[in-house]
Amino acid sequence: MQARPRIVLVTGAEMAKPDPETHHLVAALAQLGVEADVVPWSAPVDWAAWPLVVVRTPWDYFRRLPEFLAWAEATHQLTRFVNPFAVIDWNCHKQYLRELAAEGIPTVPTLWLDKGCADAPAQLAARGWGEVVVKPAVSIGAIGALRAMASDPACLVHLDSLVADGDVMVQPFVTSVAEAGEVSLVYFGGRFSHAIRKQPAAGDFRVQDMYGGTVHPHQPTGAELALAEAVLARTPAPTTYARIDLVEFAGAPALMEAELIEPELFLGVTPEAAMNFARVLRDALRAET
Repeated sequence: MQARPRIVLVTGAEMAKPDPETHHLVAALAQLGVEADVVPWSAPVDWAAWPLVVVRTPWDYFRRLPEFLAWAEATHQLTRFVNPFAVIDWNCHKQYLRELAAEGIPTVPTLWLDKGCADAPAQLAARGWGEVVVKPAVSIGAIGALRAMASDPACLVHLDSLVADGDVMVQPFVTSVAEAGEVSLVYFGGRFSHAIRKQPAAGDFRVQDMYGGTVHPHQPTGAELALAEAVLARTPAPTTYARIDLVEFAGAPALMEAELIEPELFLGVTPEAAMNFARVLRDALRAET
């Protein structure tokens, strides 16, 4: 009897929260006759044993970034690896937003501060912003993010603390996030699959569920679709999966983040989402066998 084709879905060993959706993808793949293993990226396994390695939910990568990137660079030379290493390397630091802004992609204005910067408070004061969000340039799930007035001493202490540890980004607080949330457009194989709106809890700005955020179906506008596709056209290589997070800024959609390493894809929100992803992975697997 011929063995079922197998792929591996890469996860993390230490997760900030339980993975709420990989089981949907595993079940959809099974319906297509594909067996999926779920293995932490740091596990001592022979990654070449799988013809397709899918970086899915390594939600601890940002705490061990050099080690994670070394693993990804080595593994992508052994087997088919998605998203491609070039995309992961580009997307792991939010500096990619600066590059996209320079190419004409609408983004939220950002002050970029390098690790060890000695005059971070002065640079922030020079911007003349009121309420801001201060966050690490390498992180996930709003970990390390603080919303405060730019002149608040607590904000400046937090800023100095972050700069001492790594690169930092500061943005003016986008009021539409508190009012309308963020929109996420999900793509598989470069094709639009589904969209959701993430709404923060009352009084909060963080849309993630670990902070009380909620998820709602969303019908994207033409402007949102056009912006998401413009972002995807500028990635270093084509993506197998992508989540493009948008906010309303100055009356139009603006890119908040392009999530191309480990995004929650909200596979349980719409019935077809997991199968859309599974079909793309099955086709990628067939291309390798």
